[in-house]
Amino acid sequence: MEESGNSLACGPDGSKRRVSYFYDSDIGNYYYSQGHPMKPHRIRMAHSLIVHYGLDEKMDVCRPNLLQSRELRVFHADDYISFLQSVTPETQHEQLRQLKRFNVGEDCPVFDGLYNFCQTYAGGSVGAAIKLNNKEADIAINWSGGLHHAKKCEASGFCYVNDIVLAILELLKVHQRVLYIDIDIHHGDGVEEAFYSTDRVMSVSFHKFGDYFPGTGHLKDIGYGKGKYYSLNVPLNDGIDDESYKNLFRPIIQKVMEIYQPEAVVLQCGADSLSGDRLGCFNLSVKGHADCVRFLRSFNVPLVLVGGGGYTIRNVARCWCYETAVAVGVEPQDKLPYNEYYEYFGPDYTLHVAPSNMENQNSTKELAKIRNTLLEQLKRIQHVPSVPFQERPPDTKFPEEDEEDYEKRPKGQKWGGEYFGSESDEEQKPQNRDIDISDKPGIRRQSPPNVEAPKKIKLEEEDGDAGIVNESDGAKWPFGEAG
Repeated sequence: MEESGNSLACGPDGSKRRVSYFYDSDIGNYYYSQGHPMKPHRIRMAHSLIVHYGLDEKMDVCRPNLLQSRELRVFHADDYISFLQSVTPETQHEQLRQLKRFNVGEDCPVFDGLYNFCQTYAGGSVGAAIKLNNKEADIAINWSGGLHHAKKCEASGFCYVNDIVLAILELLKVHQRVLYIDIDIHHGDGVEEAFYSTDRVMSVSFHKFGDYFPGTGHLKDIGYGKGKYYSLNVPLNDGIDDESYKNLFRPIIQKVMEIYQPEAVVLQCGADSLSGDRLGCFNLSVKGHADCVRFLRSFNVPLVLVGGGGYTIRNVARCWCYETAVAVGVEPQDKLPYNEYYEYFGPDYTLHVAPSNMENQNSTKELAKIRNTLLEQLKRIQHVPSVPFQERPPDTKFPEEDEEDYEKRPKGQKWGGEYFGSESDEEQKPQNRDIDISDKPGIRRQSPPNVEAPKKIKLEEEDGDAGIVNESDGAKWPFGEAG
């Protein structure tokens, strides 16, 4: 495969892609707790930008179906899912032992609508995988997903249900090999652990390593058993910039695509690797971050894009809006259209923001050493691992749902506070300013009732299946191992 991805104007990356986009208008209503850095409201803000740039008109816009407990239990333990179903802020004091057992507490608090929140974001990622399996899309997007730290039996790092693992398991019903790539600043430990001993999934994580959560993802962590050499970890230091990141990402992923030849790719686009993130320490611009999406798009392999971390929410919204534009193949103007959250983006009111002048603590010599080590590791893997003939697991099917049922779904806690519009006021609960779509069930078209739509900026053109047990964590696999 030639190294393309430089431009959307021509070449294989410039051709049109069928893009499906999953969004639930209730997702921004959920509220972890006062002072908690994870804010689902950022997904609503990203959606608002996507709509006001007119990107929704270039995609198949879908509302995710809620995953039922039996579908969550394909990966997660029965007792853990039962706990998530039952625990509430009012009853959690009666379940102190289980809270500790399942690591639910400060980082992963119990909040109103927690289980419904998990069902929704996981439903979006599994729905995206089904779109690819059915050949109904070339790229499928779920910005509410990407919660990569969740484990089989416990919550971790703001993540409760691992939607990525569930989506990959769905993809494996049709695709022999799936590549998982993680560009969140935190190591994708939950996904790596789940597939650590299989060669049917290759995991590649670019992350801050050292005295930093979750503390995993050493260069020497390479997989186990049949999965040996199929986990690649790219440990980085503070301040990595666009050029340094690109000079690692492109050659490593180019070689992975050539040797492993995945039939589908899942890219976790955690935006905490952007410059200026509240919890991050990298120095990527929105365009530098999106270059990863652009490069993977150029291979024309079925692609799922999910969200992840990101705690300076105005920049998260910018990033995921721009990466949606890259997916559909357009270049939006830098000047933001007026939108429901316009005040958040001052004083410049632009889609792109300049990175800082922070020091890049990743030396050219050290980055070259990491790159060469990983390229050598890739030489050790079996070229295009095969899968023996086996009975295919049944497809995940969601019930047909009419608009009346759609409206009866349980709601998360509503944002009830004042809207102030400045970054320093992110601790407030912003008002729901989402625009309704009601022209057809399951699809959201953005035009507010009885209100003239804002002018858009012109674009340049419930029990898990039995199966093999993963030796590293006991996960149940509804499929066979590669030979």
